[in-house]
Amino acid sequence: MAAFVASAQTQYLMSATQMSLRLVLLATLILLVPLQVFAQGDNVDRQDLMGLLETVFELEQLPIRMRDSLMAIHGVDHEQVKTYQRLYEENHAENEKTIRTLLDSQGWPNRSEVGERGHWIIANVLQHSSNEVRIMYLPMMREEVEEGNLNPRFLARAEDRIATERGDLQVYGGQMKYYPETQTFNVWPVLDPENIDVRRAAIGLGPIADHLRERFDFEWDLKEQIRRTREFEQSGKNER
Repeated sequence: MAAFVASAQTQYLMSATQMSLRLVLLATLILLVPLQVFAQGDNVDRQDLMGLLETVFELEQLPIRMRDSLMAIHGVDHEQVKTYQRLYEENHAENEKTIRTLLDSQGWPNRSEVGERGHWIIANVLQHSSNEVRIMYLPMMREEVEEGNLNPRFLARAEDRIATERGDLQVYGGQMKYYPETQTFNVWPVLDPENIDVRRAAIGLGPIADHLRERFDFEWDLKEQIRRTREFEQSGKNER
C-alpha cells in the first residue's frame, strides 16, 4: 500500500510539474509589462501592483512547494528535487529584479496600496536575496518603519539575517539555528541580551520571550543567553 501511495503521489507531482512550468512561463510574461512601466518611472495602479506581487509570490513559492513535496517522498538527492531547486533559484533571480526595479523607481509601496501581504511579499524576496542586496535596502526599510508604513518585524528579520550571515551577534533575536551537537534549536547569540527588549521596543516590537514562544515554541532564558553571548564573543567564531 505504501508503495502504491508513493507512486500515486509521484504521478500527481509529475503532472503538477508540467502545470507549474506552464504557470512559470505565463507568470514571466505577466511580469514584463509592469517592469516596463516601472522603468519609465510611471505609477502602477493598486490592482496591477497587487497582481504583480501575487505573481512574484507564486513564482517564488510554487517551486518550493513542489520541491519540498518531492523531497518528502524521494529524499533530497532526487533529480526532480534538484530540478525544482534550480527553478526556484532562477525564479528568485527574476523576482529580485522585479522587486528592485519597483523599489528603485517607485519607493516602498504604501500599506494602503498593497496591504500587509504586499509588504510581506517584498520583504520575503529581499530576505532570500544576498546580504549585499539586503544591506542596500536596509535604509529604506528603516525609514518606512520610522514613518509607520512598514511593520517592524520585517526590518528585524532583515537586520538579524544580515548579522548572522556576517557571523555577528544578532540585534533583535529573531534568528534561530539548529545545533547538531545538542540536536536542538536555539537563538543565534544576541547583542547585549539584557537590553534586547529595549531595542525591540524602540522599533515597535514586543518582548523577545513572547515572540520566541509564539513563533518557535521556545522559552527565552536570559541567564542562558547571557552565557551564550559571552562564549560567542570569547570564541571569536561564527559557529555558535
